[in-house]
Amino acid sequence: MSTQKEPSKANVIWATFIVVVLSIIIGNAFLAVNTIHGLSQTQNSLDNTNMLTTAIEKLHLSVVQAESGQRGYLLTEKSDYLVPYYDALEQLESQTEYVKSLSSEINGQAERIALLLSLVAQKEIELKKTVNLAQNNKERRALYLVNTDKGRELYKQIRLAVNEIQDREMLFKVSHFSKLAKIKNEAKITFVITAVTSGLLIIGMFVLTRLNLRNTAQYRAELEKQNEALASKVTERTQELTLYSDELSRSNRELEEFAFVASHDLQEPLRKIQAFSDRLETMFKDELGEKGMDYIARMKNAAQRMSNLINDLLEFSRITTRGKNFVDTNLSSVLNDILSDLEIAIKESNAQVNVGDMPIIQADPSQMQQLFLNLISNAVKFRHPEQQPVINIEHIKTSEFSEGHNTEVCWQIITVKDNGIGFSPDYADKIFVPFQRLHGRSQYKGTGIGLSVCRRIVERHGGTITAQSNMGEGASFIIKLPVESELFTLQGEA
Repeated sequence: MSTQKEPSKANVIWATFIVVVLSIIIGNAFLAVNTIHGLSQTQNSLDNTNMLTTAIEKLHLSVVQAESGQRGYLLTEKSDYLVPYYDALEQLESQTEYVKSLSSEINGQAERIALLLSLVAQKEIELKKTVNLAQNNKERRALYLVNTDKGRELYKQIRLAVNEIQDREMLFKVSHFSKLAKIKNEAKITFVITAVTSGLLIIGMFVLTRLNLRNTAQYRAELEKQNEALASKVTERTQELTLYSDELSRSNRELEEFAFVASHDLQEPLRKIQAFSDRLETMFKDELGEKGMDYIARMKNAAQRMSNLINDLLEFSRITTRGKNFVDTNLSSVLNDILSDLEIAIKESNAQVNVGDMPIIQADPSQMQQLFLNLISNAVKFRHPEQQPVINIEHIKTSEFSEGHNTEVCWQIITVKDNGIGFSPDYADKIFVPFQRLHGRSQYKGTGIGLSVCRRIVERHGGTITAQSNMGEGASFIIKLPVESELFTLQGEA
């Protein structure tokens, strides 16, 4: 009973400590967020008032520049004074729009800014009017308008409005600088509180760690025994995996060596046989006679069958060793490419190929190309002599319970069905065995390894391929591939 109560008590202590730690962390975070928020708000307010003050000052300077250009032109009638005048007027328009876009947090400041902009607009009208009169040879009228001091009064009002706005913005700055100083002091206090609470947390952690070490001492021996047993199992399993890995490596090396031998050592004698056969046929055709030429023809056919067999064996061995990574593969595009490649054979046999909606799956594109090329080629090859071949390729998506995964698994099921000569149901499994032929070489060419390649490709993709048929009733090949991607497209969409 005591051994059960001690862990329970330790759990309660740790739970309480975690609650306290989380509360302190949340409290410190709240203080820090408030401080940051206050700093951000104050800084934004200062930035806004600085922008407004600068914009008002630039507006004021543009008015002064425009008025200087006006007076200089009226007094001297020199067009050089109009350059700064027109520059100032152009700046006034953009500066007026910019000032309108700014806002102020000071009560009544918006009305003061509106009054200033109104005065600037009136001043701009007065400036343009006098300059236009002077340009139209009405200098006296222009000077008369200037001497009425209306423009001077407008400028005085503008300057007073500018001073009042900037004075209020300056007071606003001073108050916010004071607020920044206050926030700075609060930040120092927050830092002190955080430092103190962190120190207390460290002390508390140290105390609880000591208590925890004391309480767990009695379980150490048992844990060590369990660890030893686990380490023994891991070592044993690691040895098994190492042996299995070595076996796989050895098998892969043997396959690679076989591929090398087949592609070089075996193909070279065959090429020589074919080359010398061609020379014999060409150079000694008359001496050999009809029987000798028949022997040469048989020899050449045998050499060609041997070459085809070696190439098929190479292809069969490379499915796993030289397979490419799986990528999103559009089976509609794959089938379109295959039908394009088989266009001549399809036309010669007058075959009709119907392709339904096809999915996008995670697969090796080149191996999918090879899989369907073999199946469609077989459907065209093994046809009734006096019947138009019809090949239907269909797809459905379904879910089935998998004992291996102990759960529902989604499958892409693709069926390739033809109306060819078919085969006996007794051979439904045997046709996938390498070199298994159901017909003589004189009837149908081939090495009998194509369907073996198909099965190996499907198995590499985690699926299965089965065949259903009766003699003279065509054949159906059902391919089941696990769903690795939820992408789906209709034929021709991608």
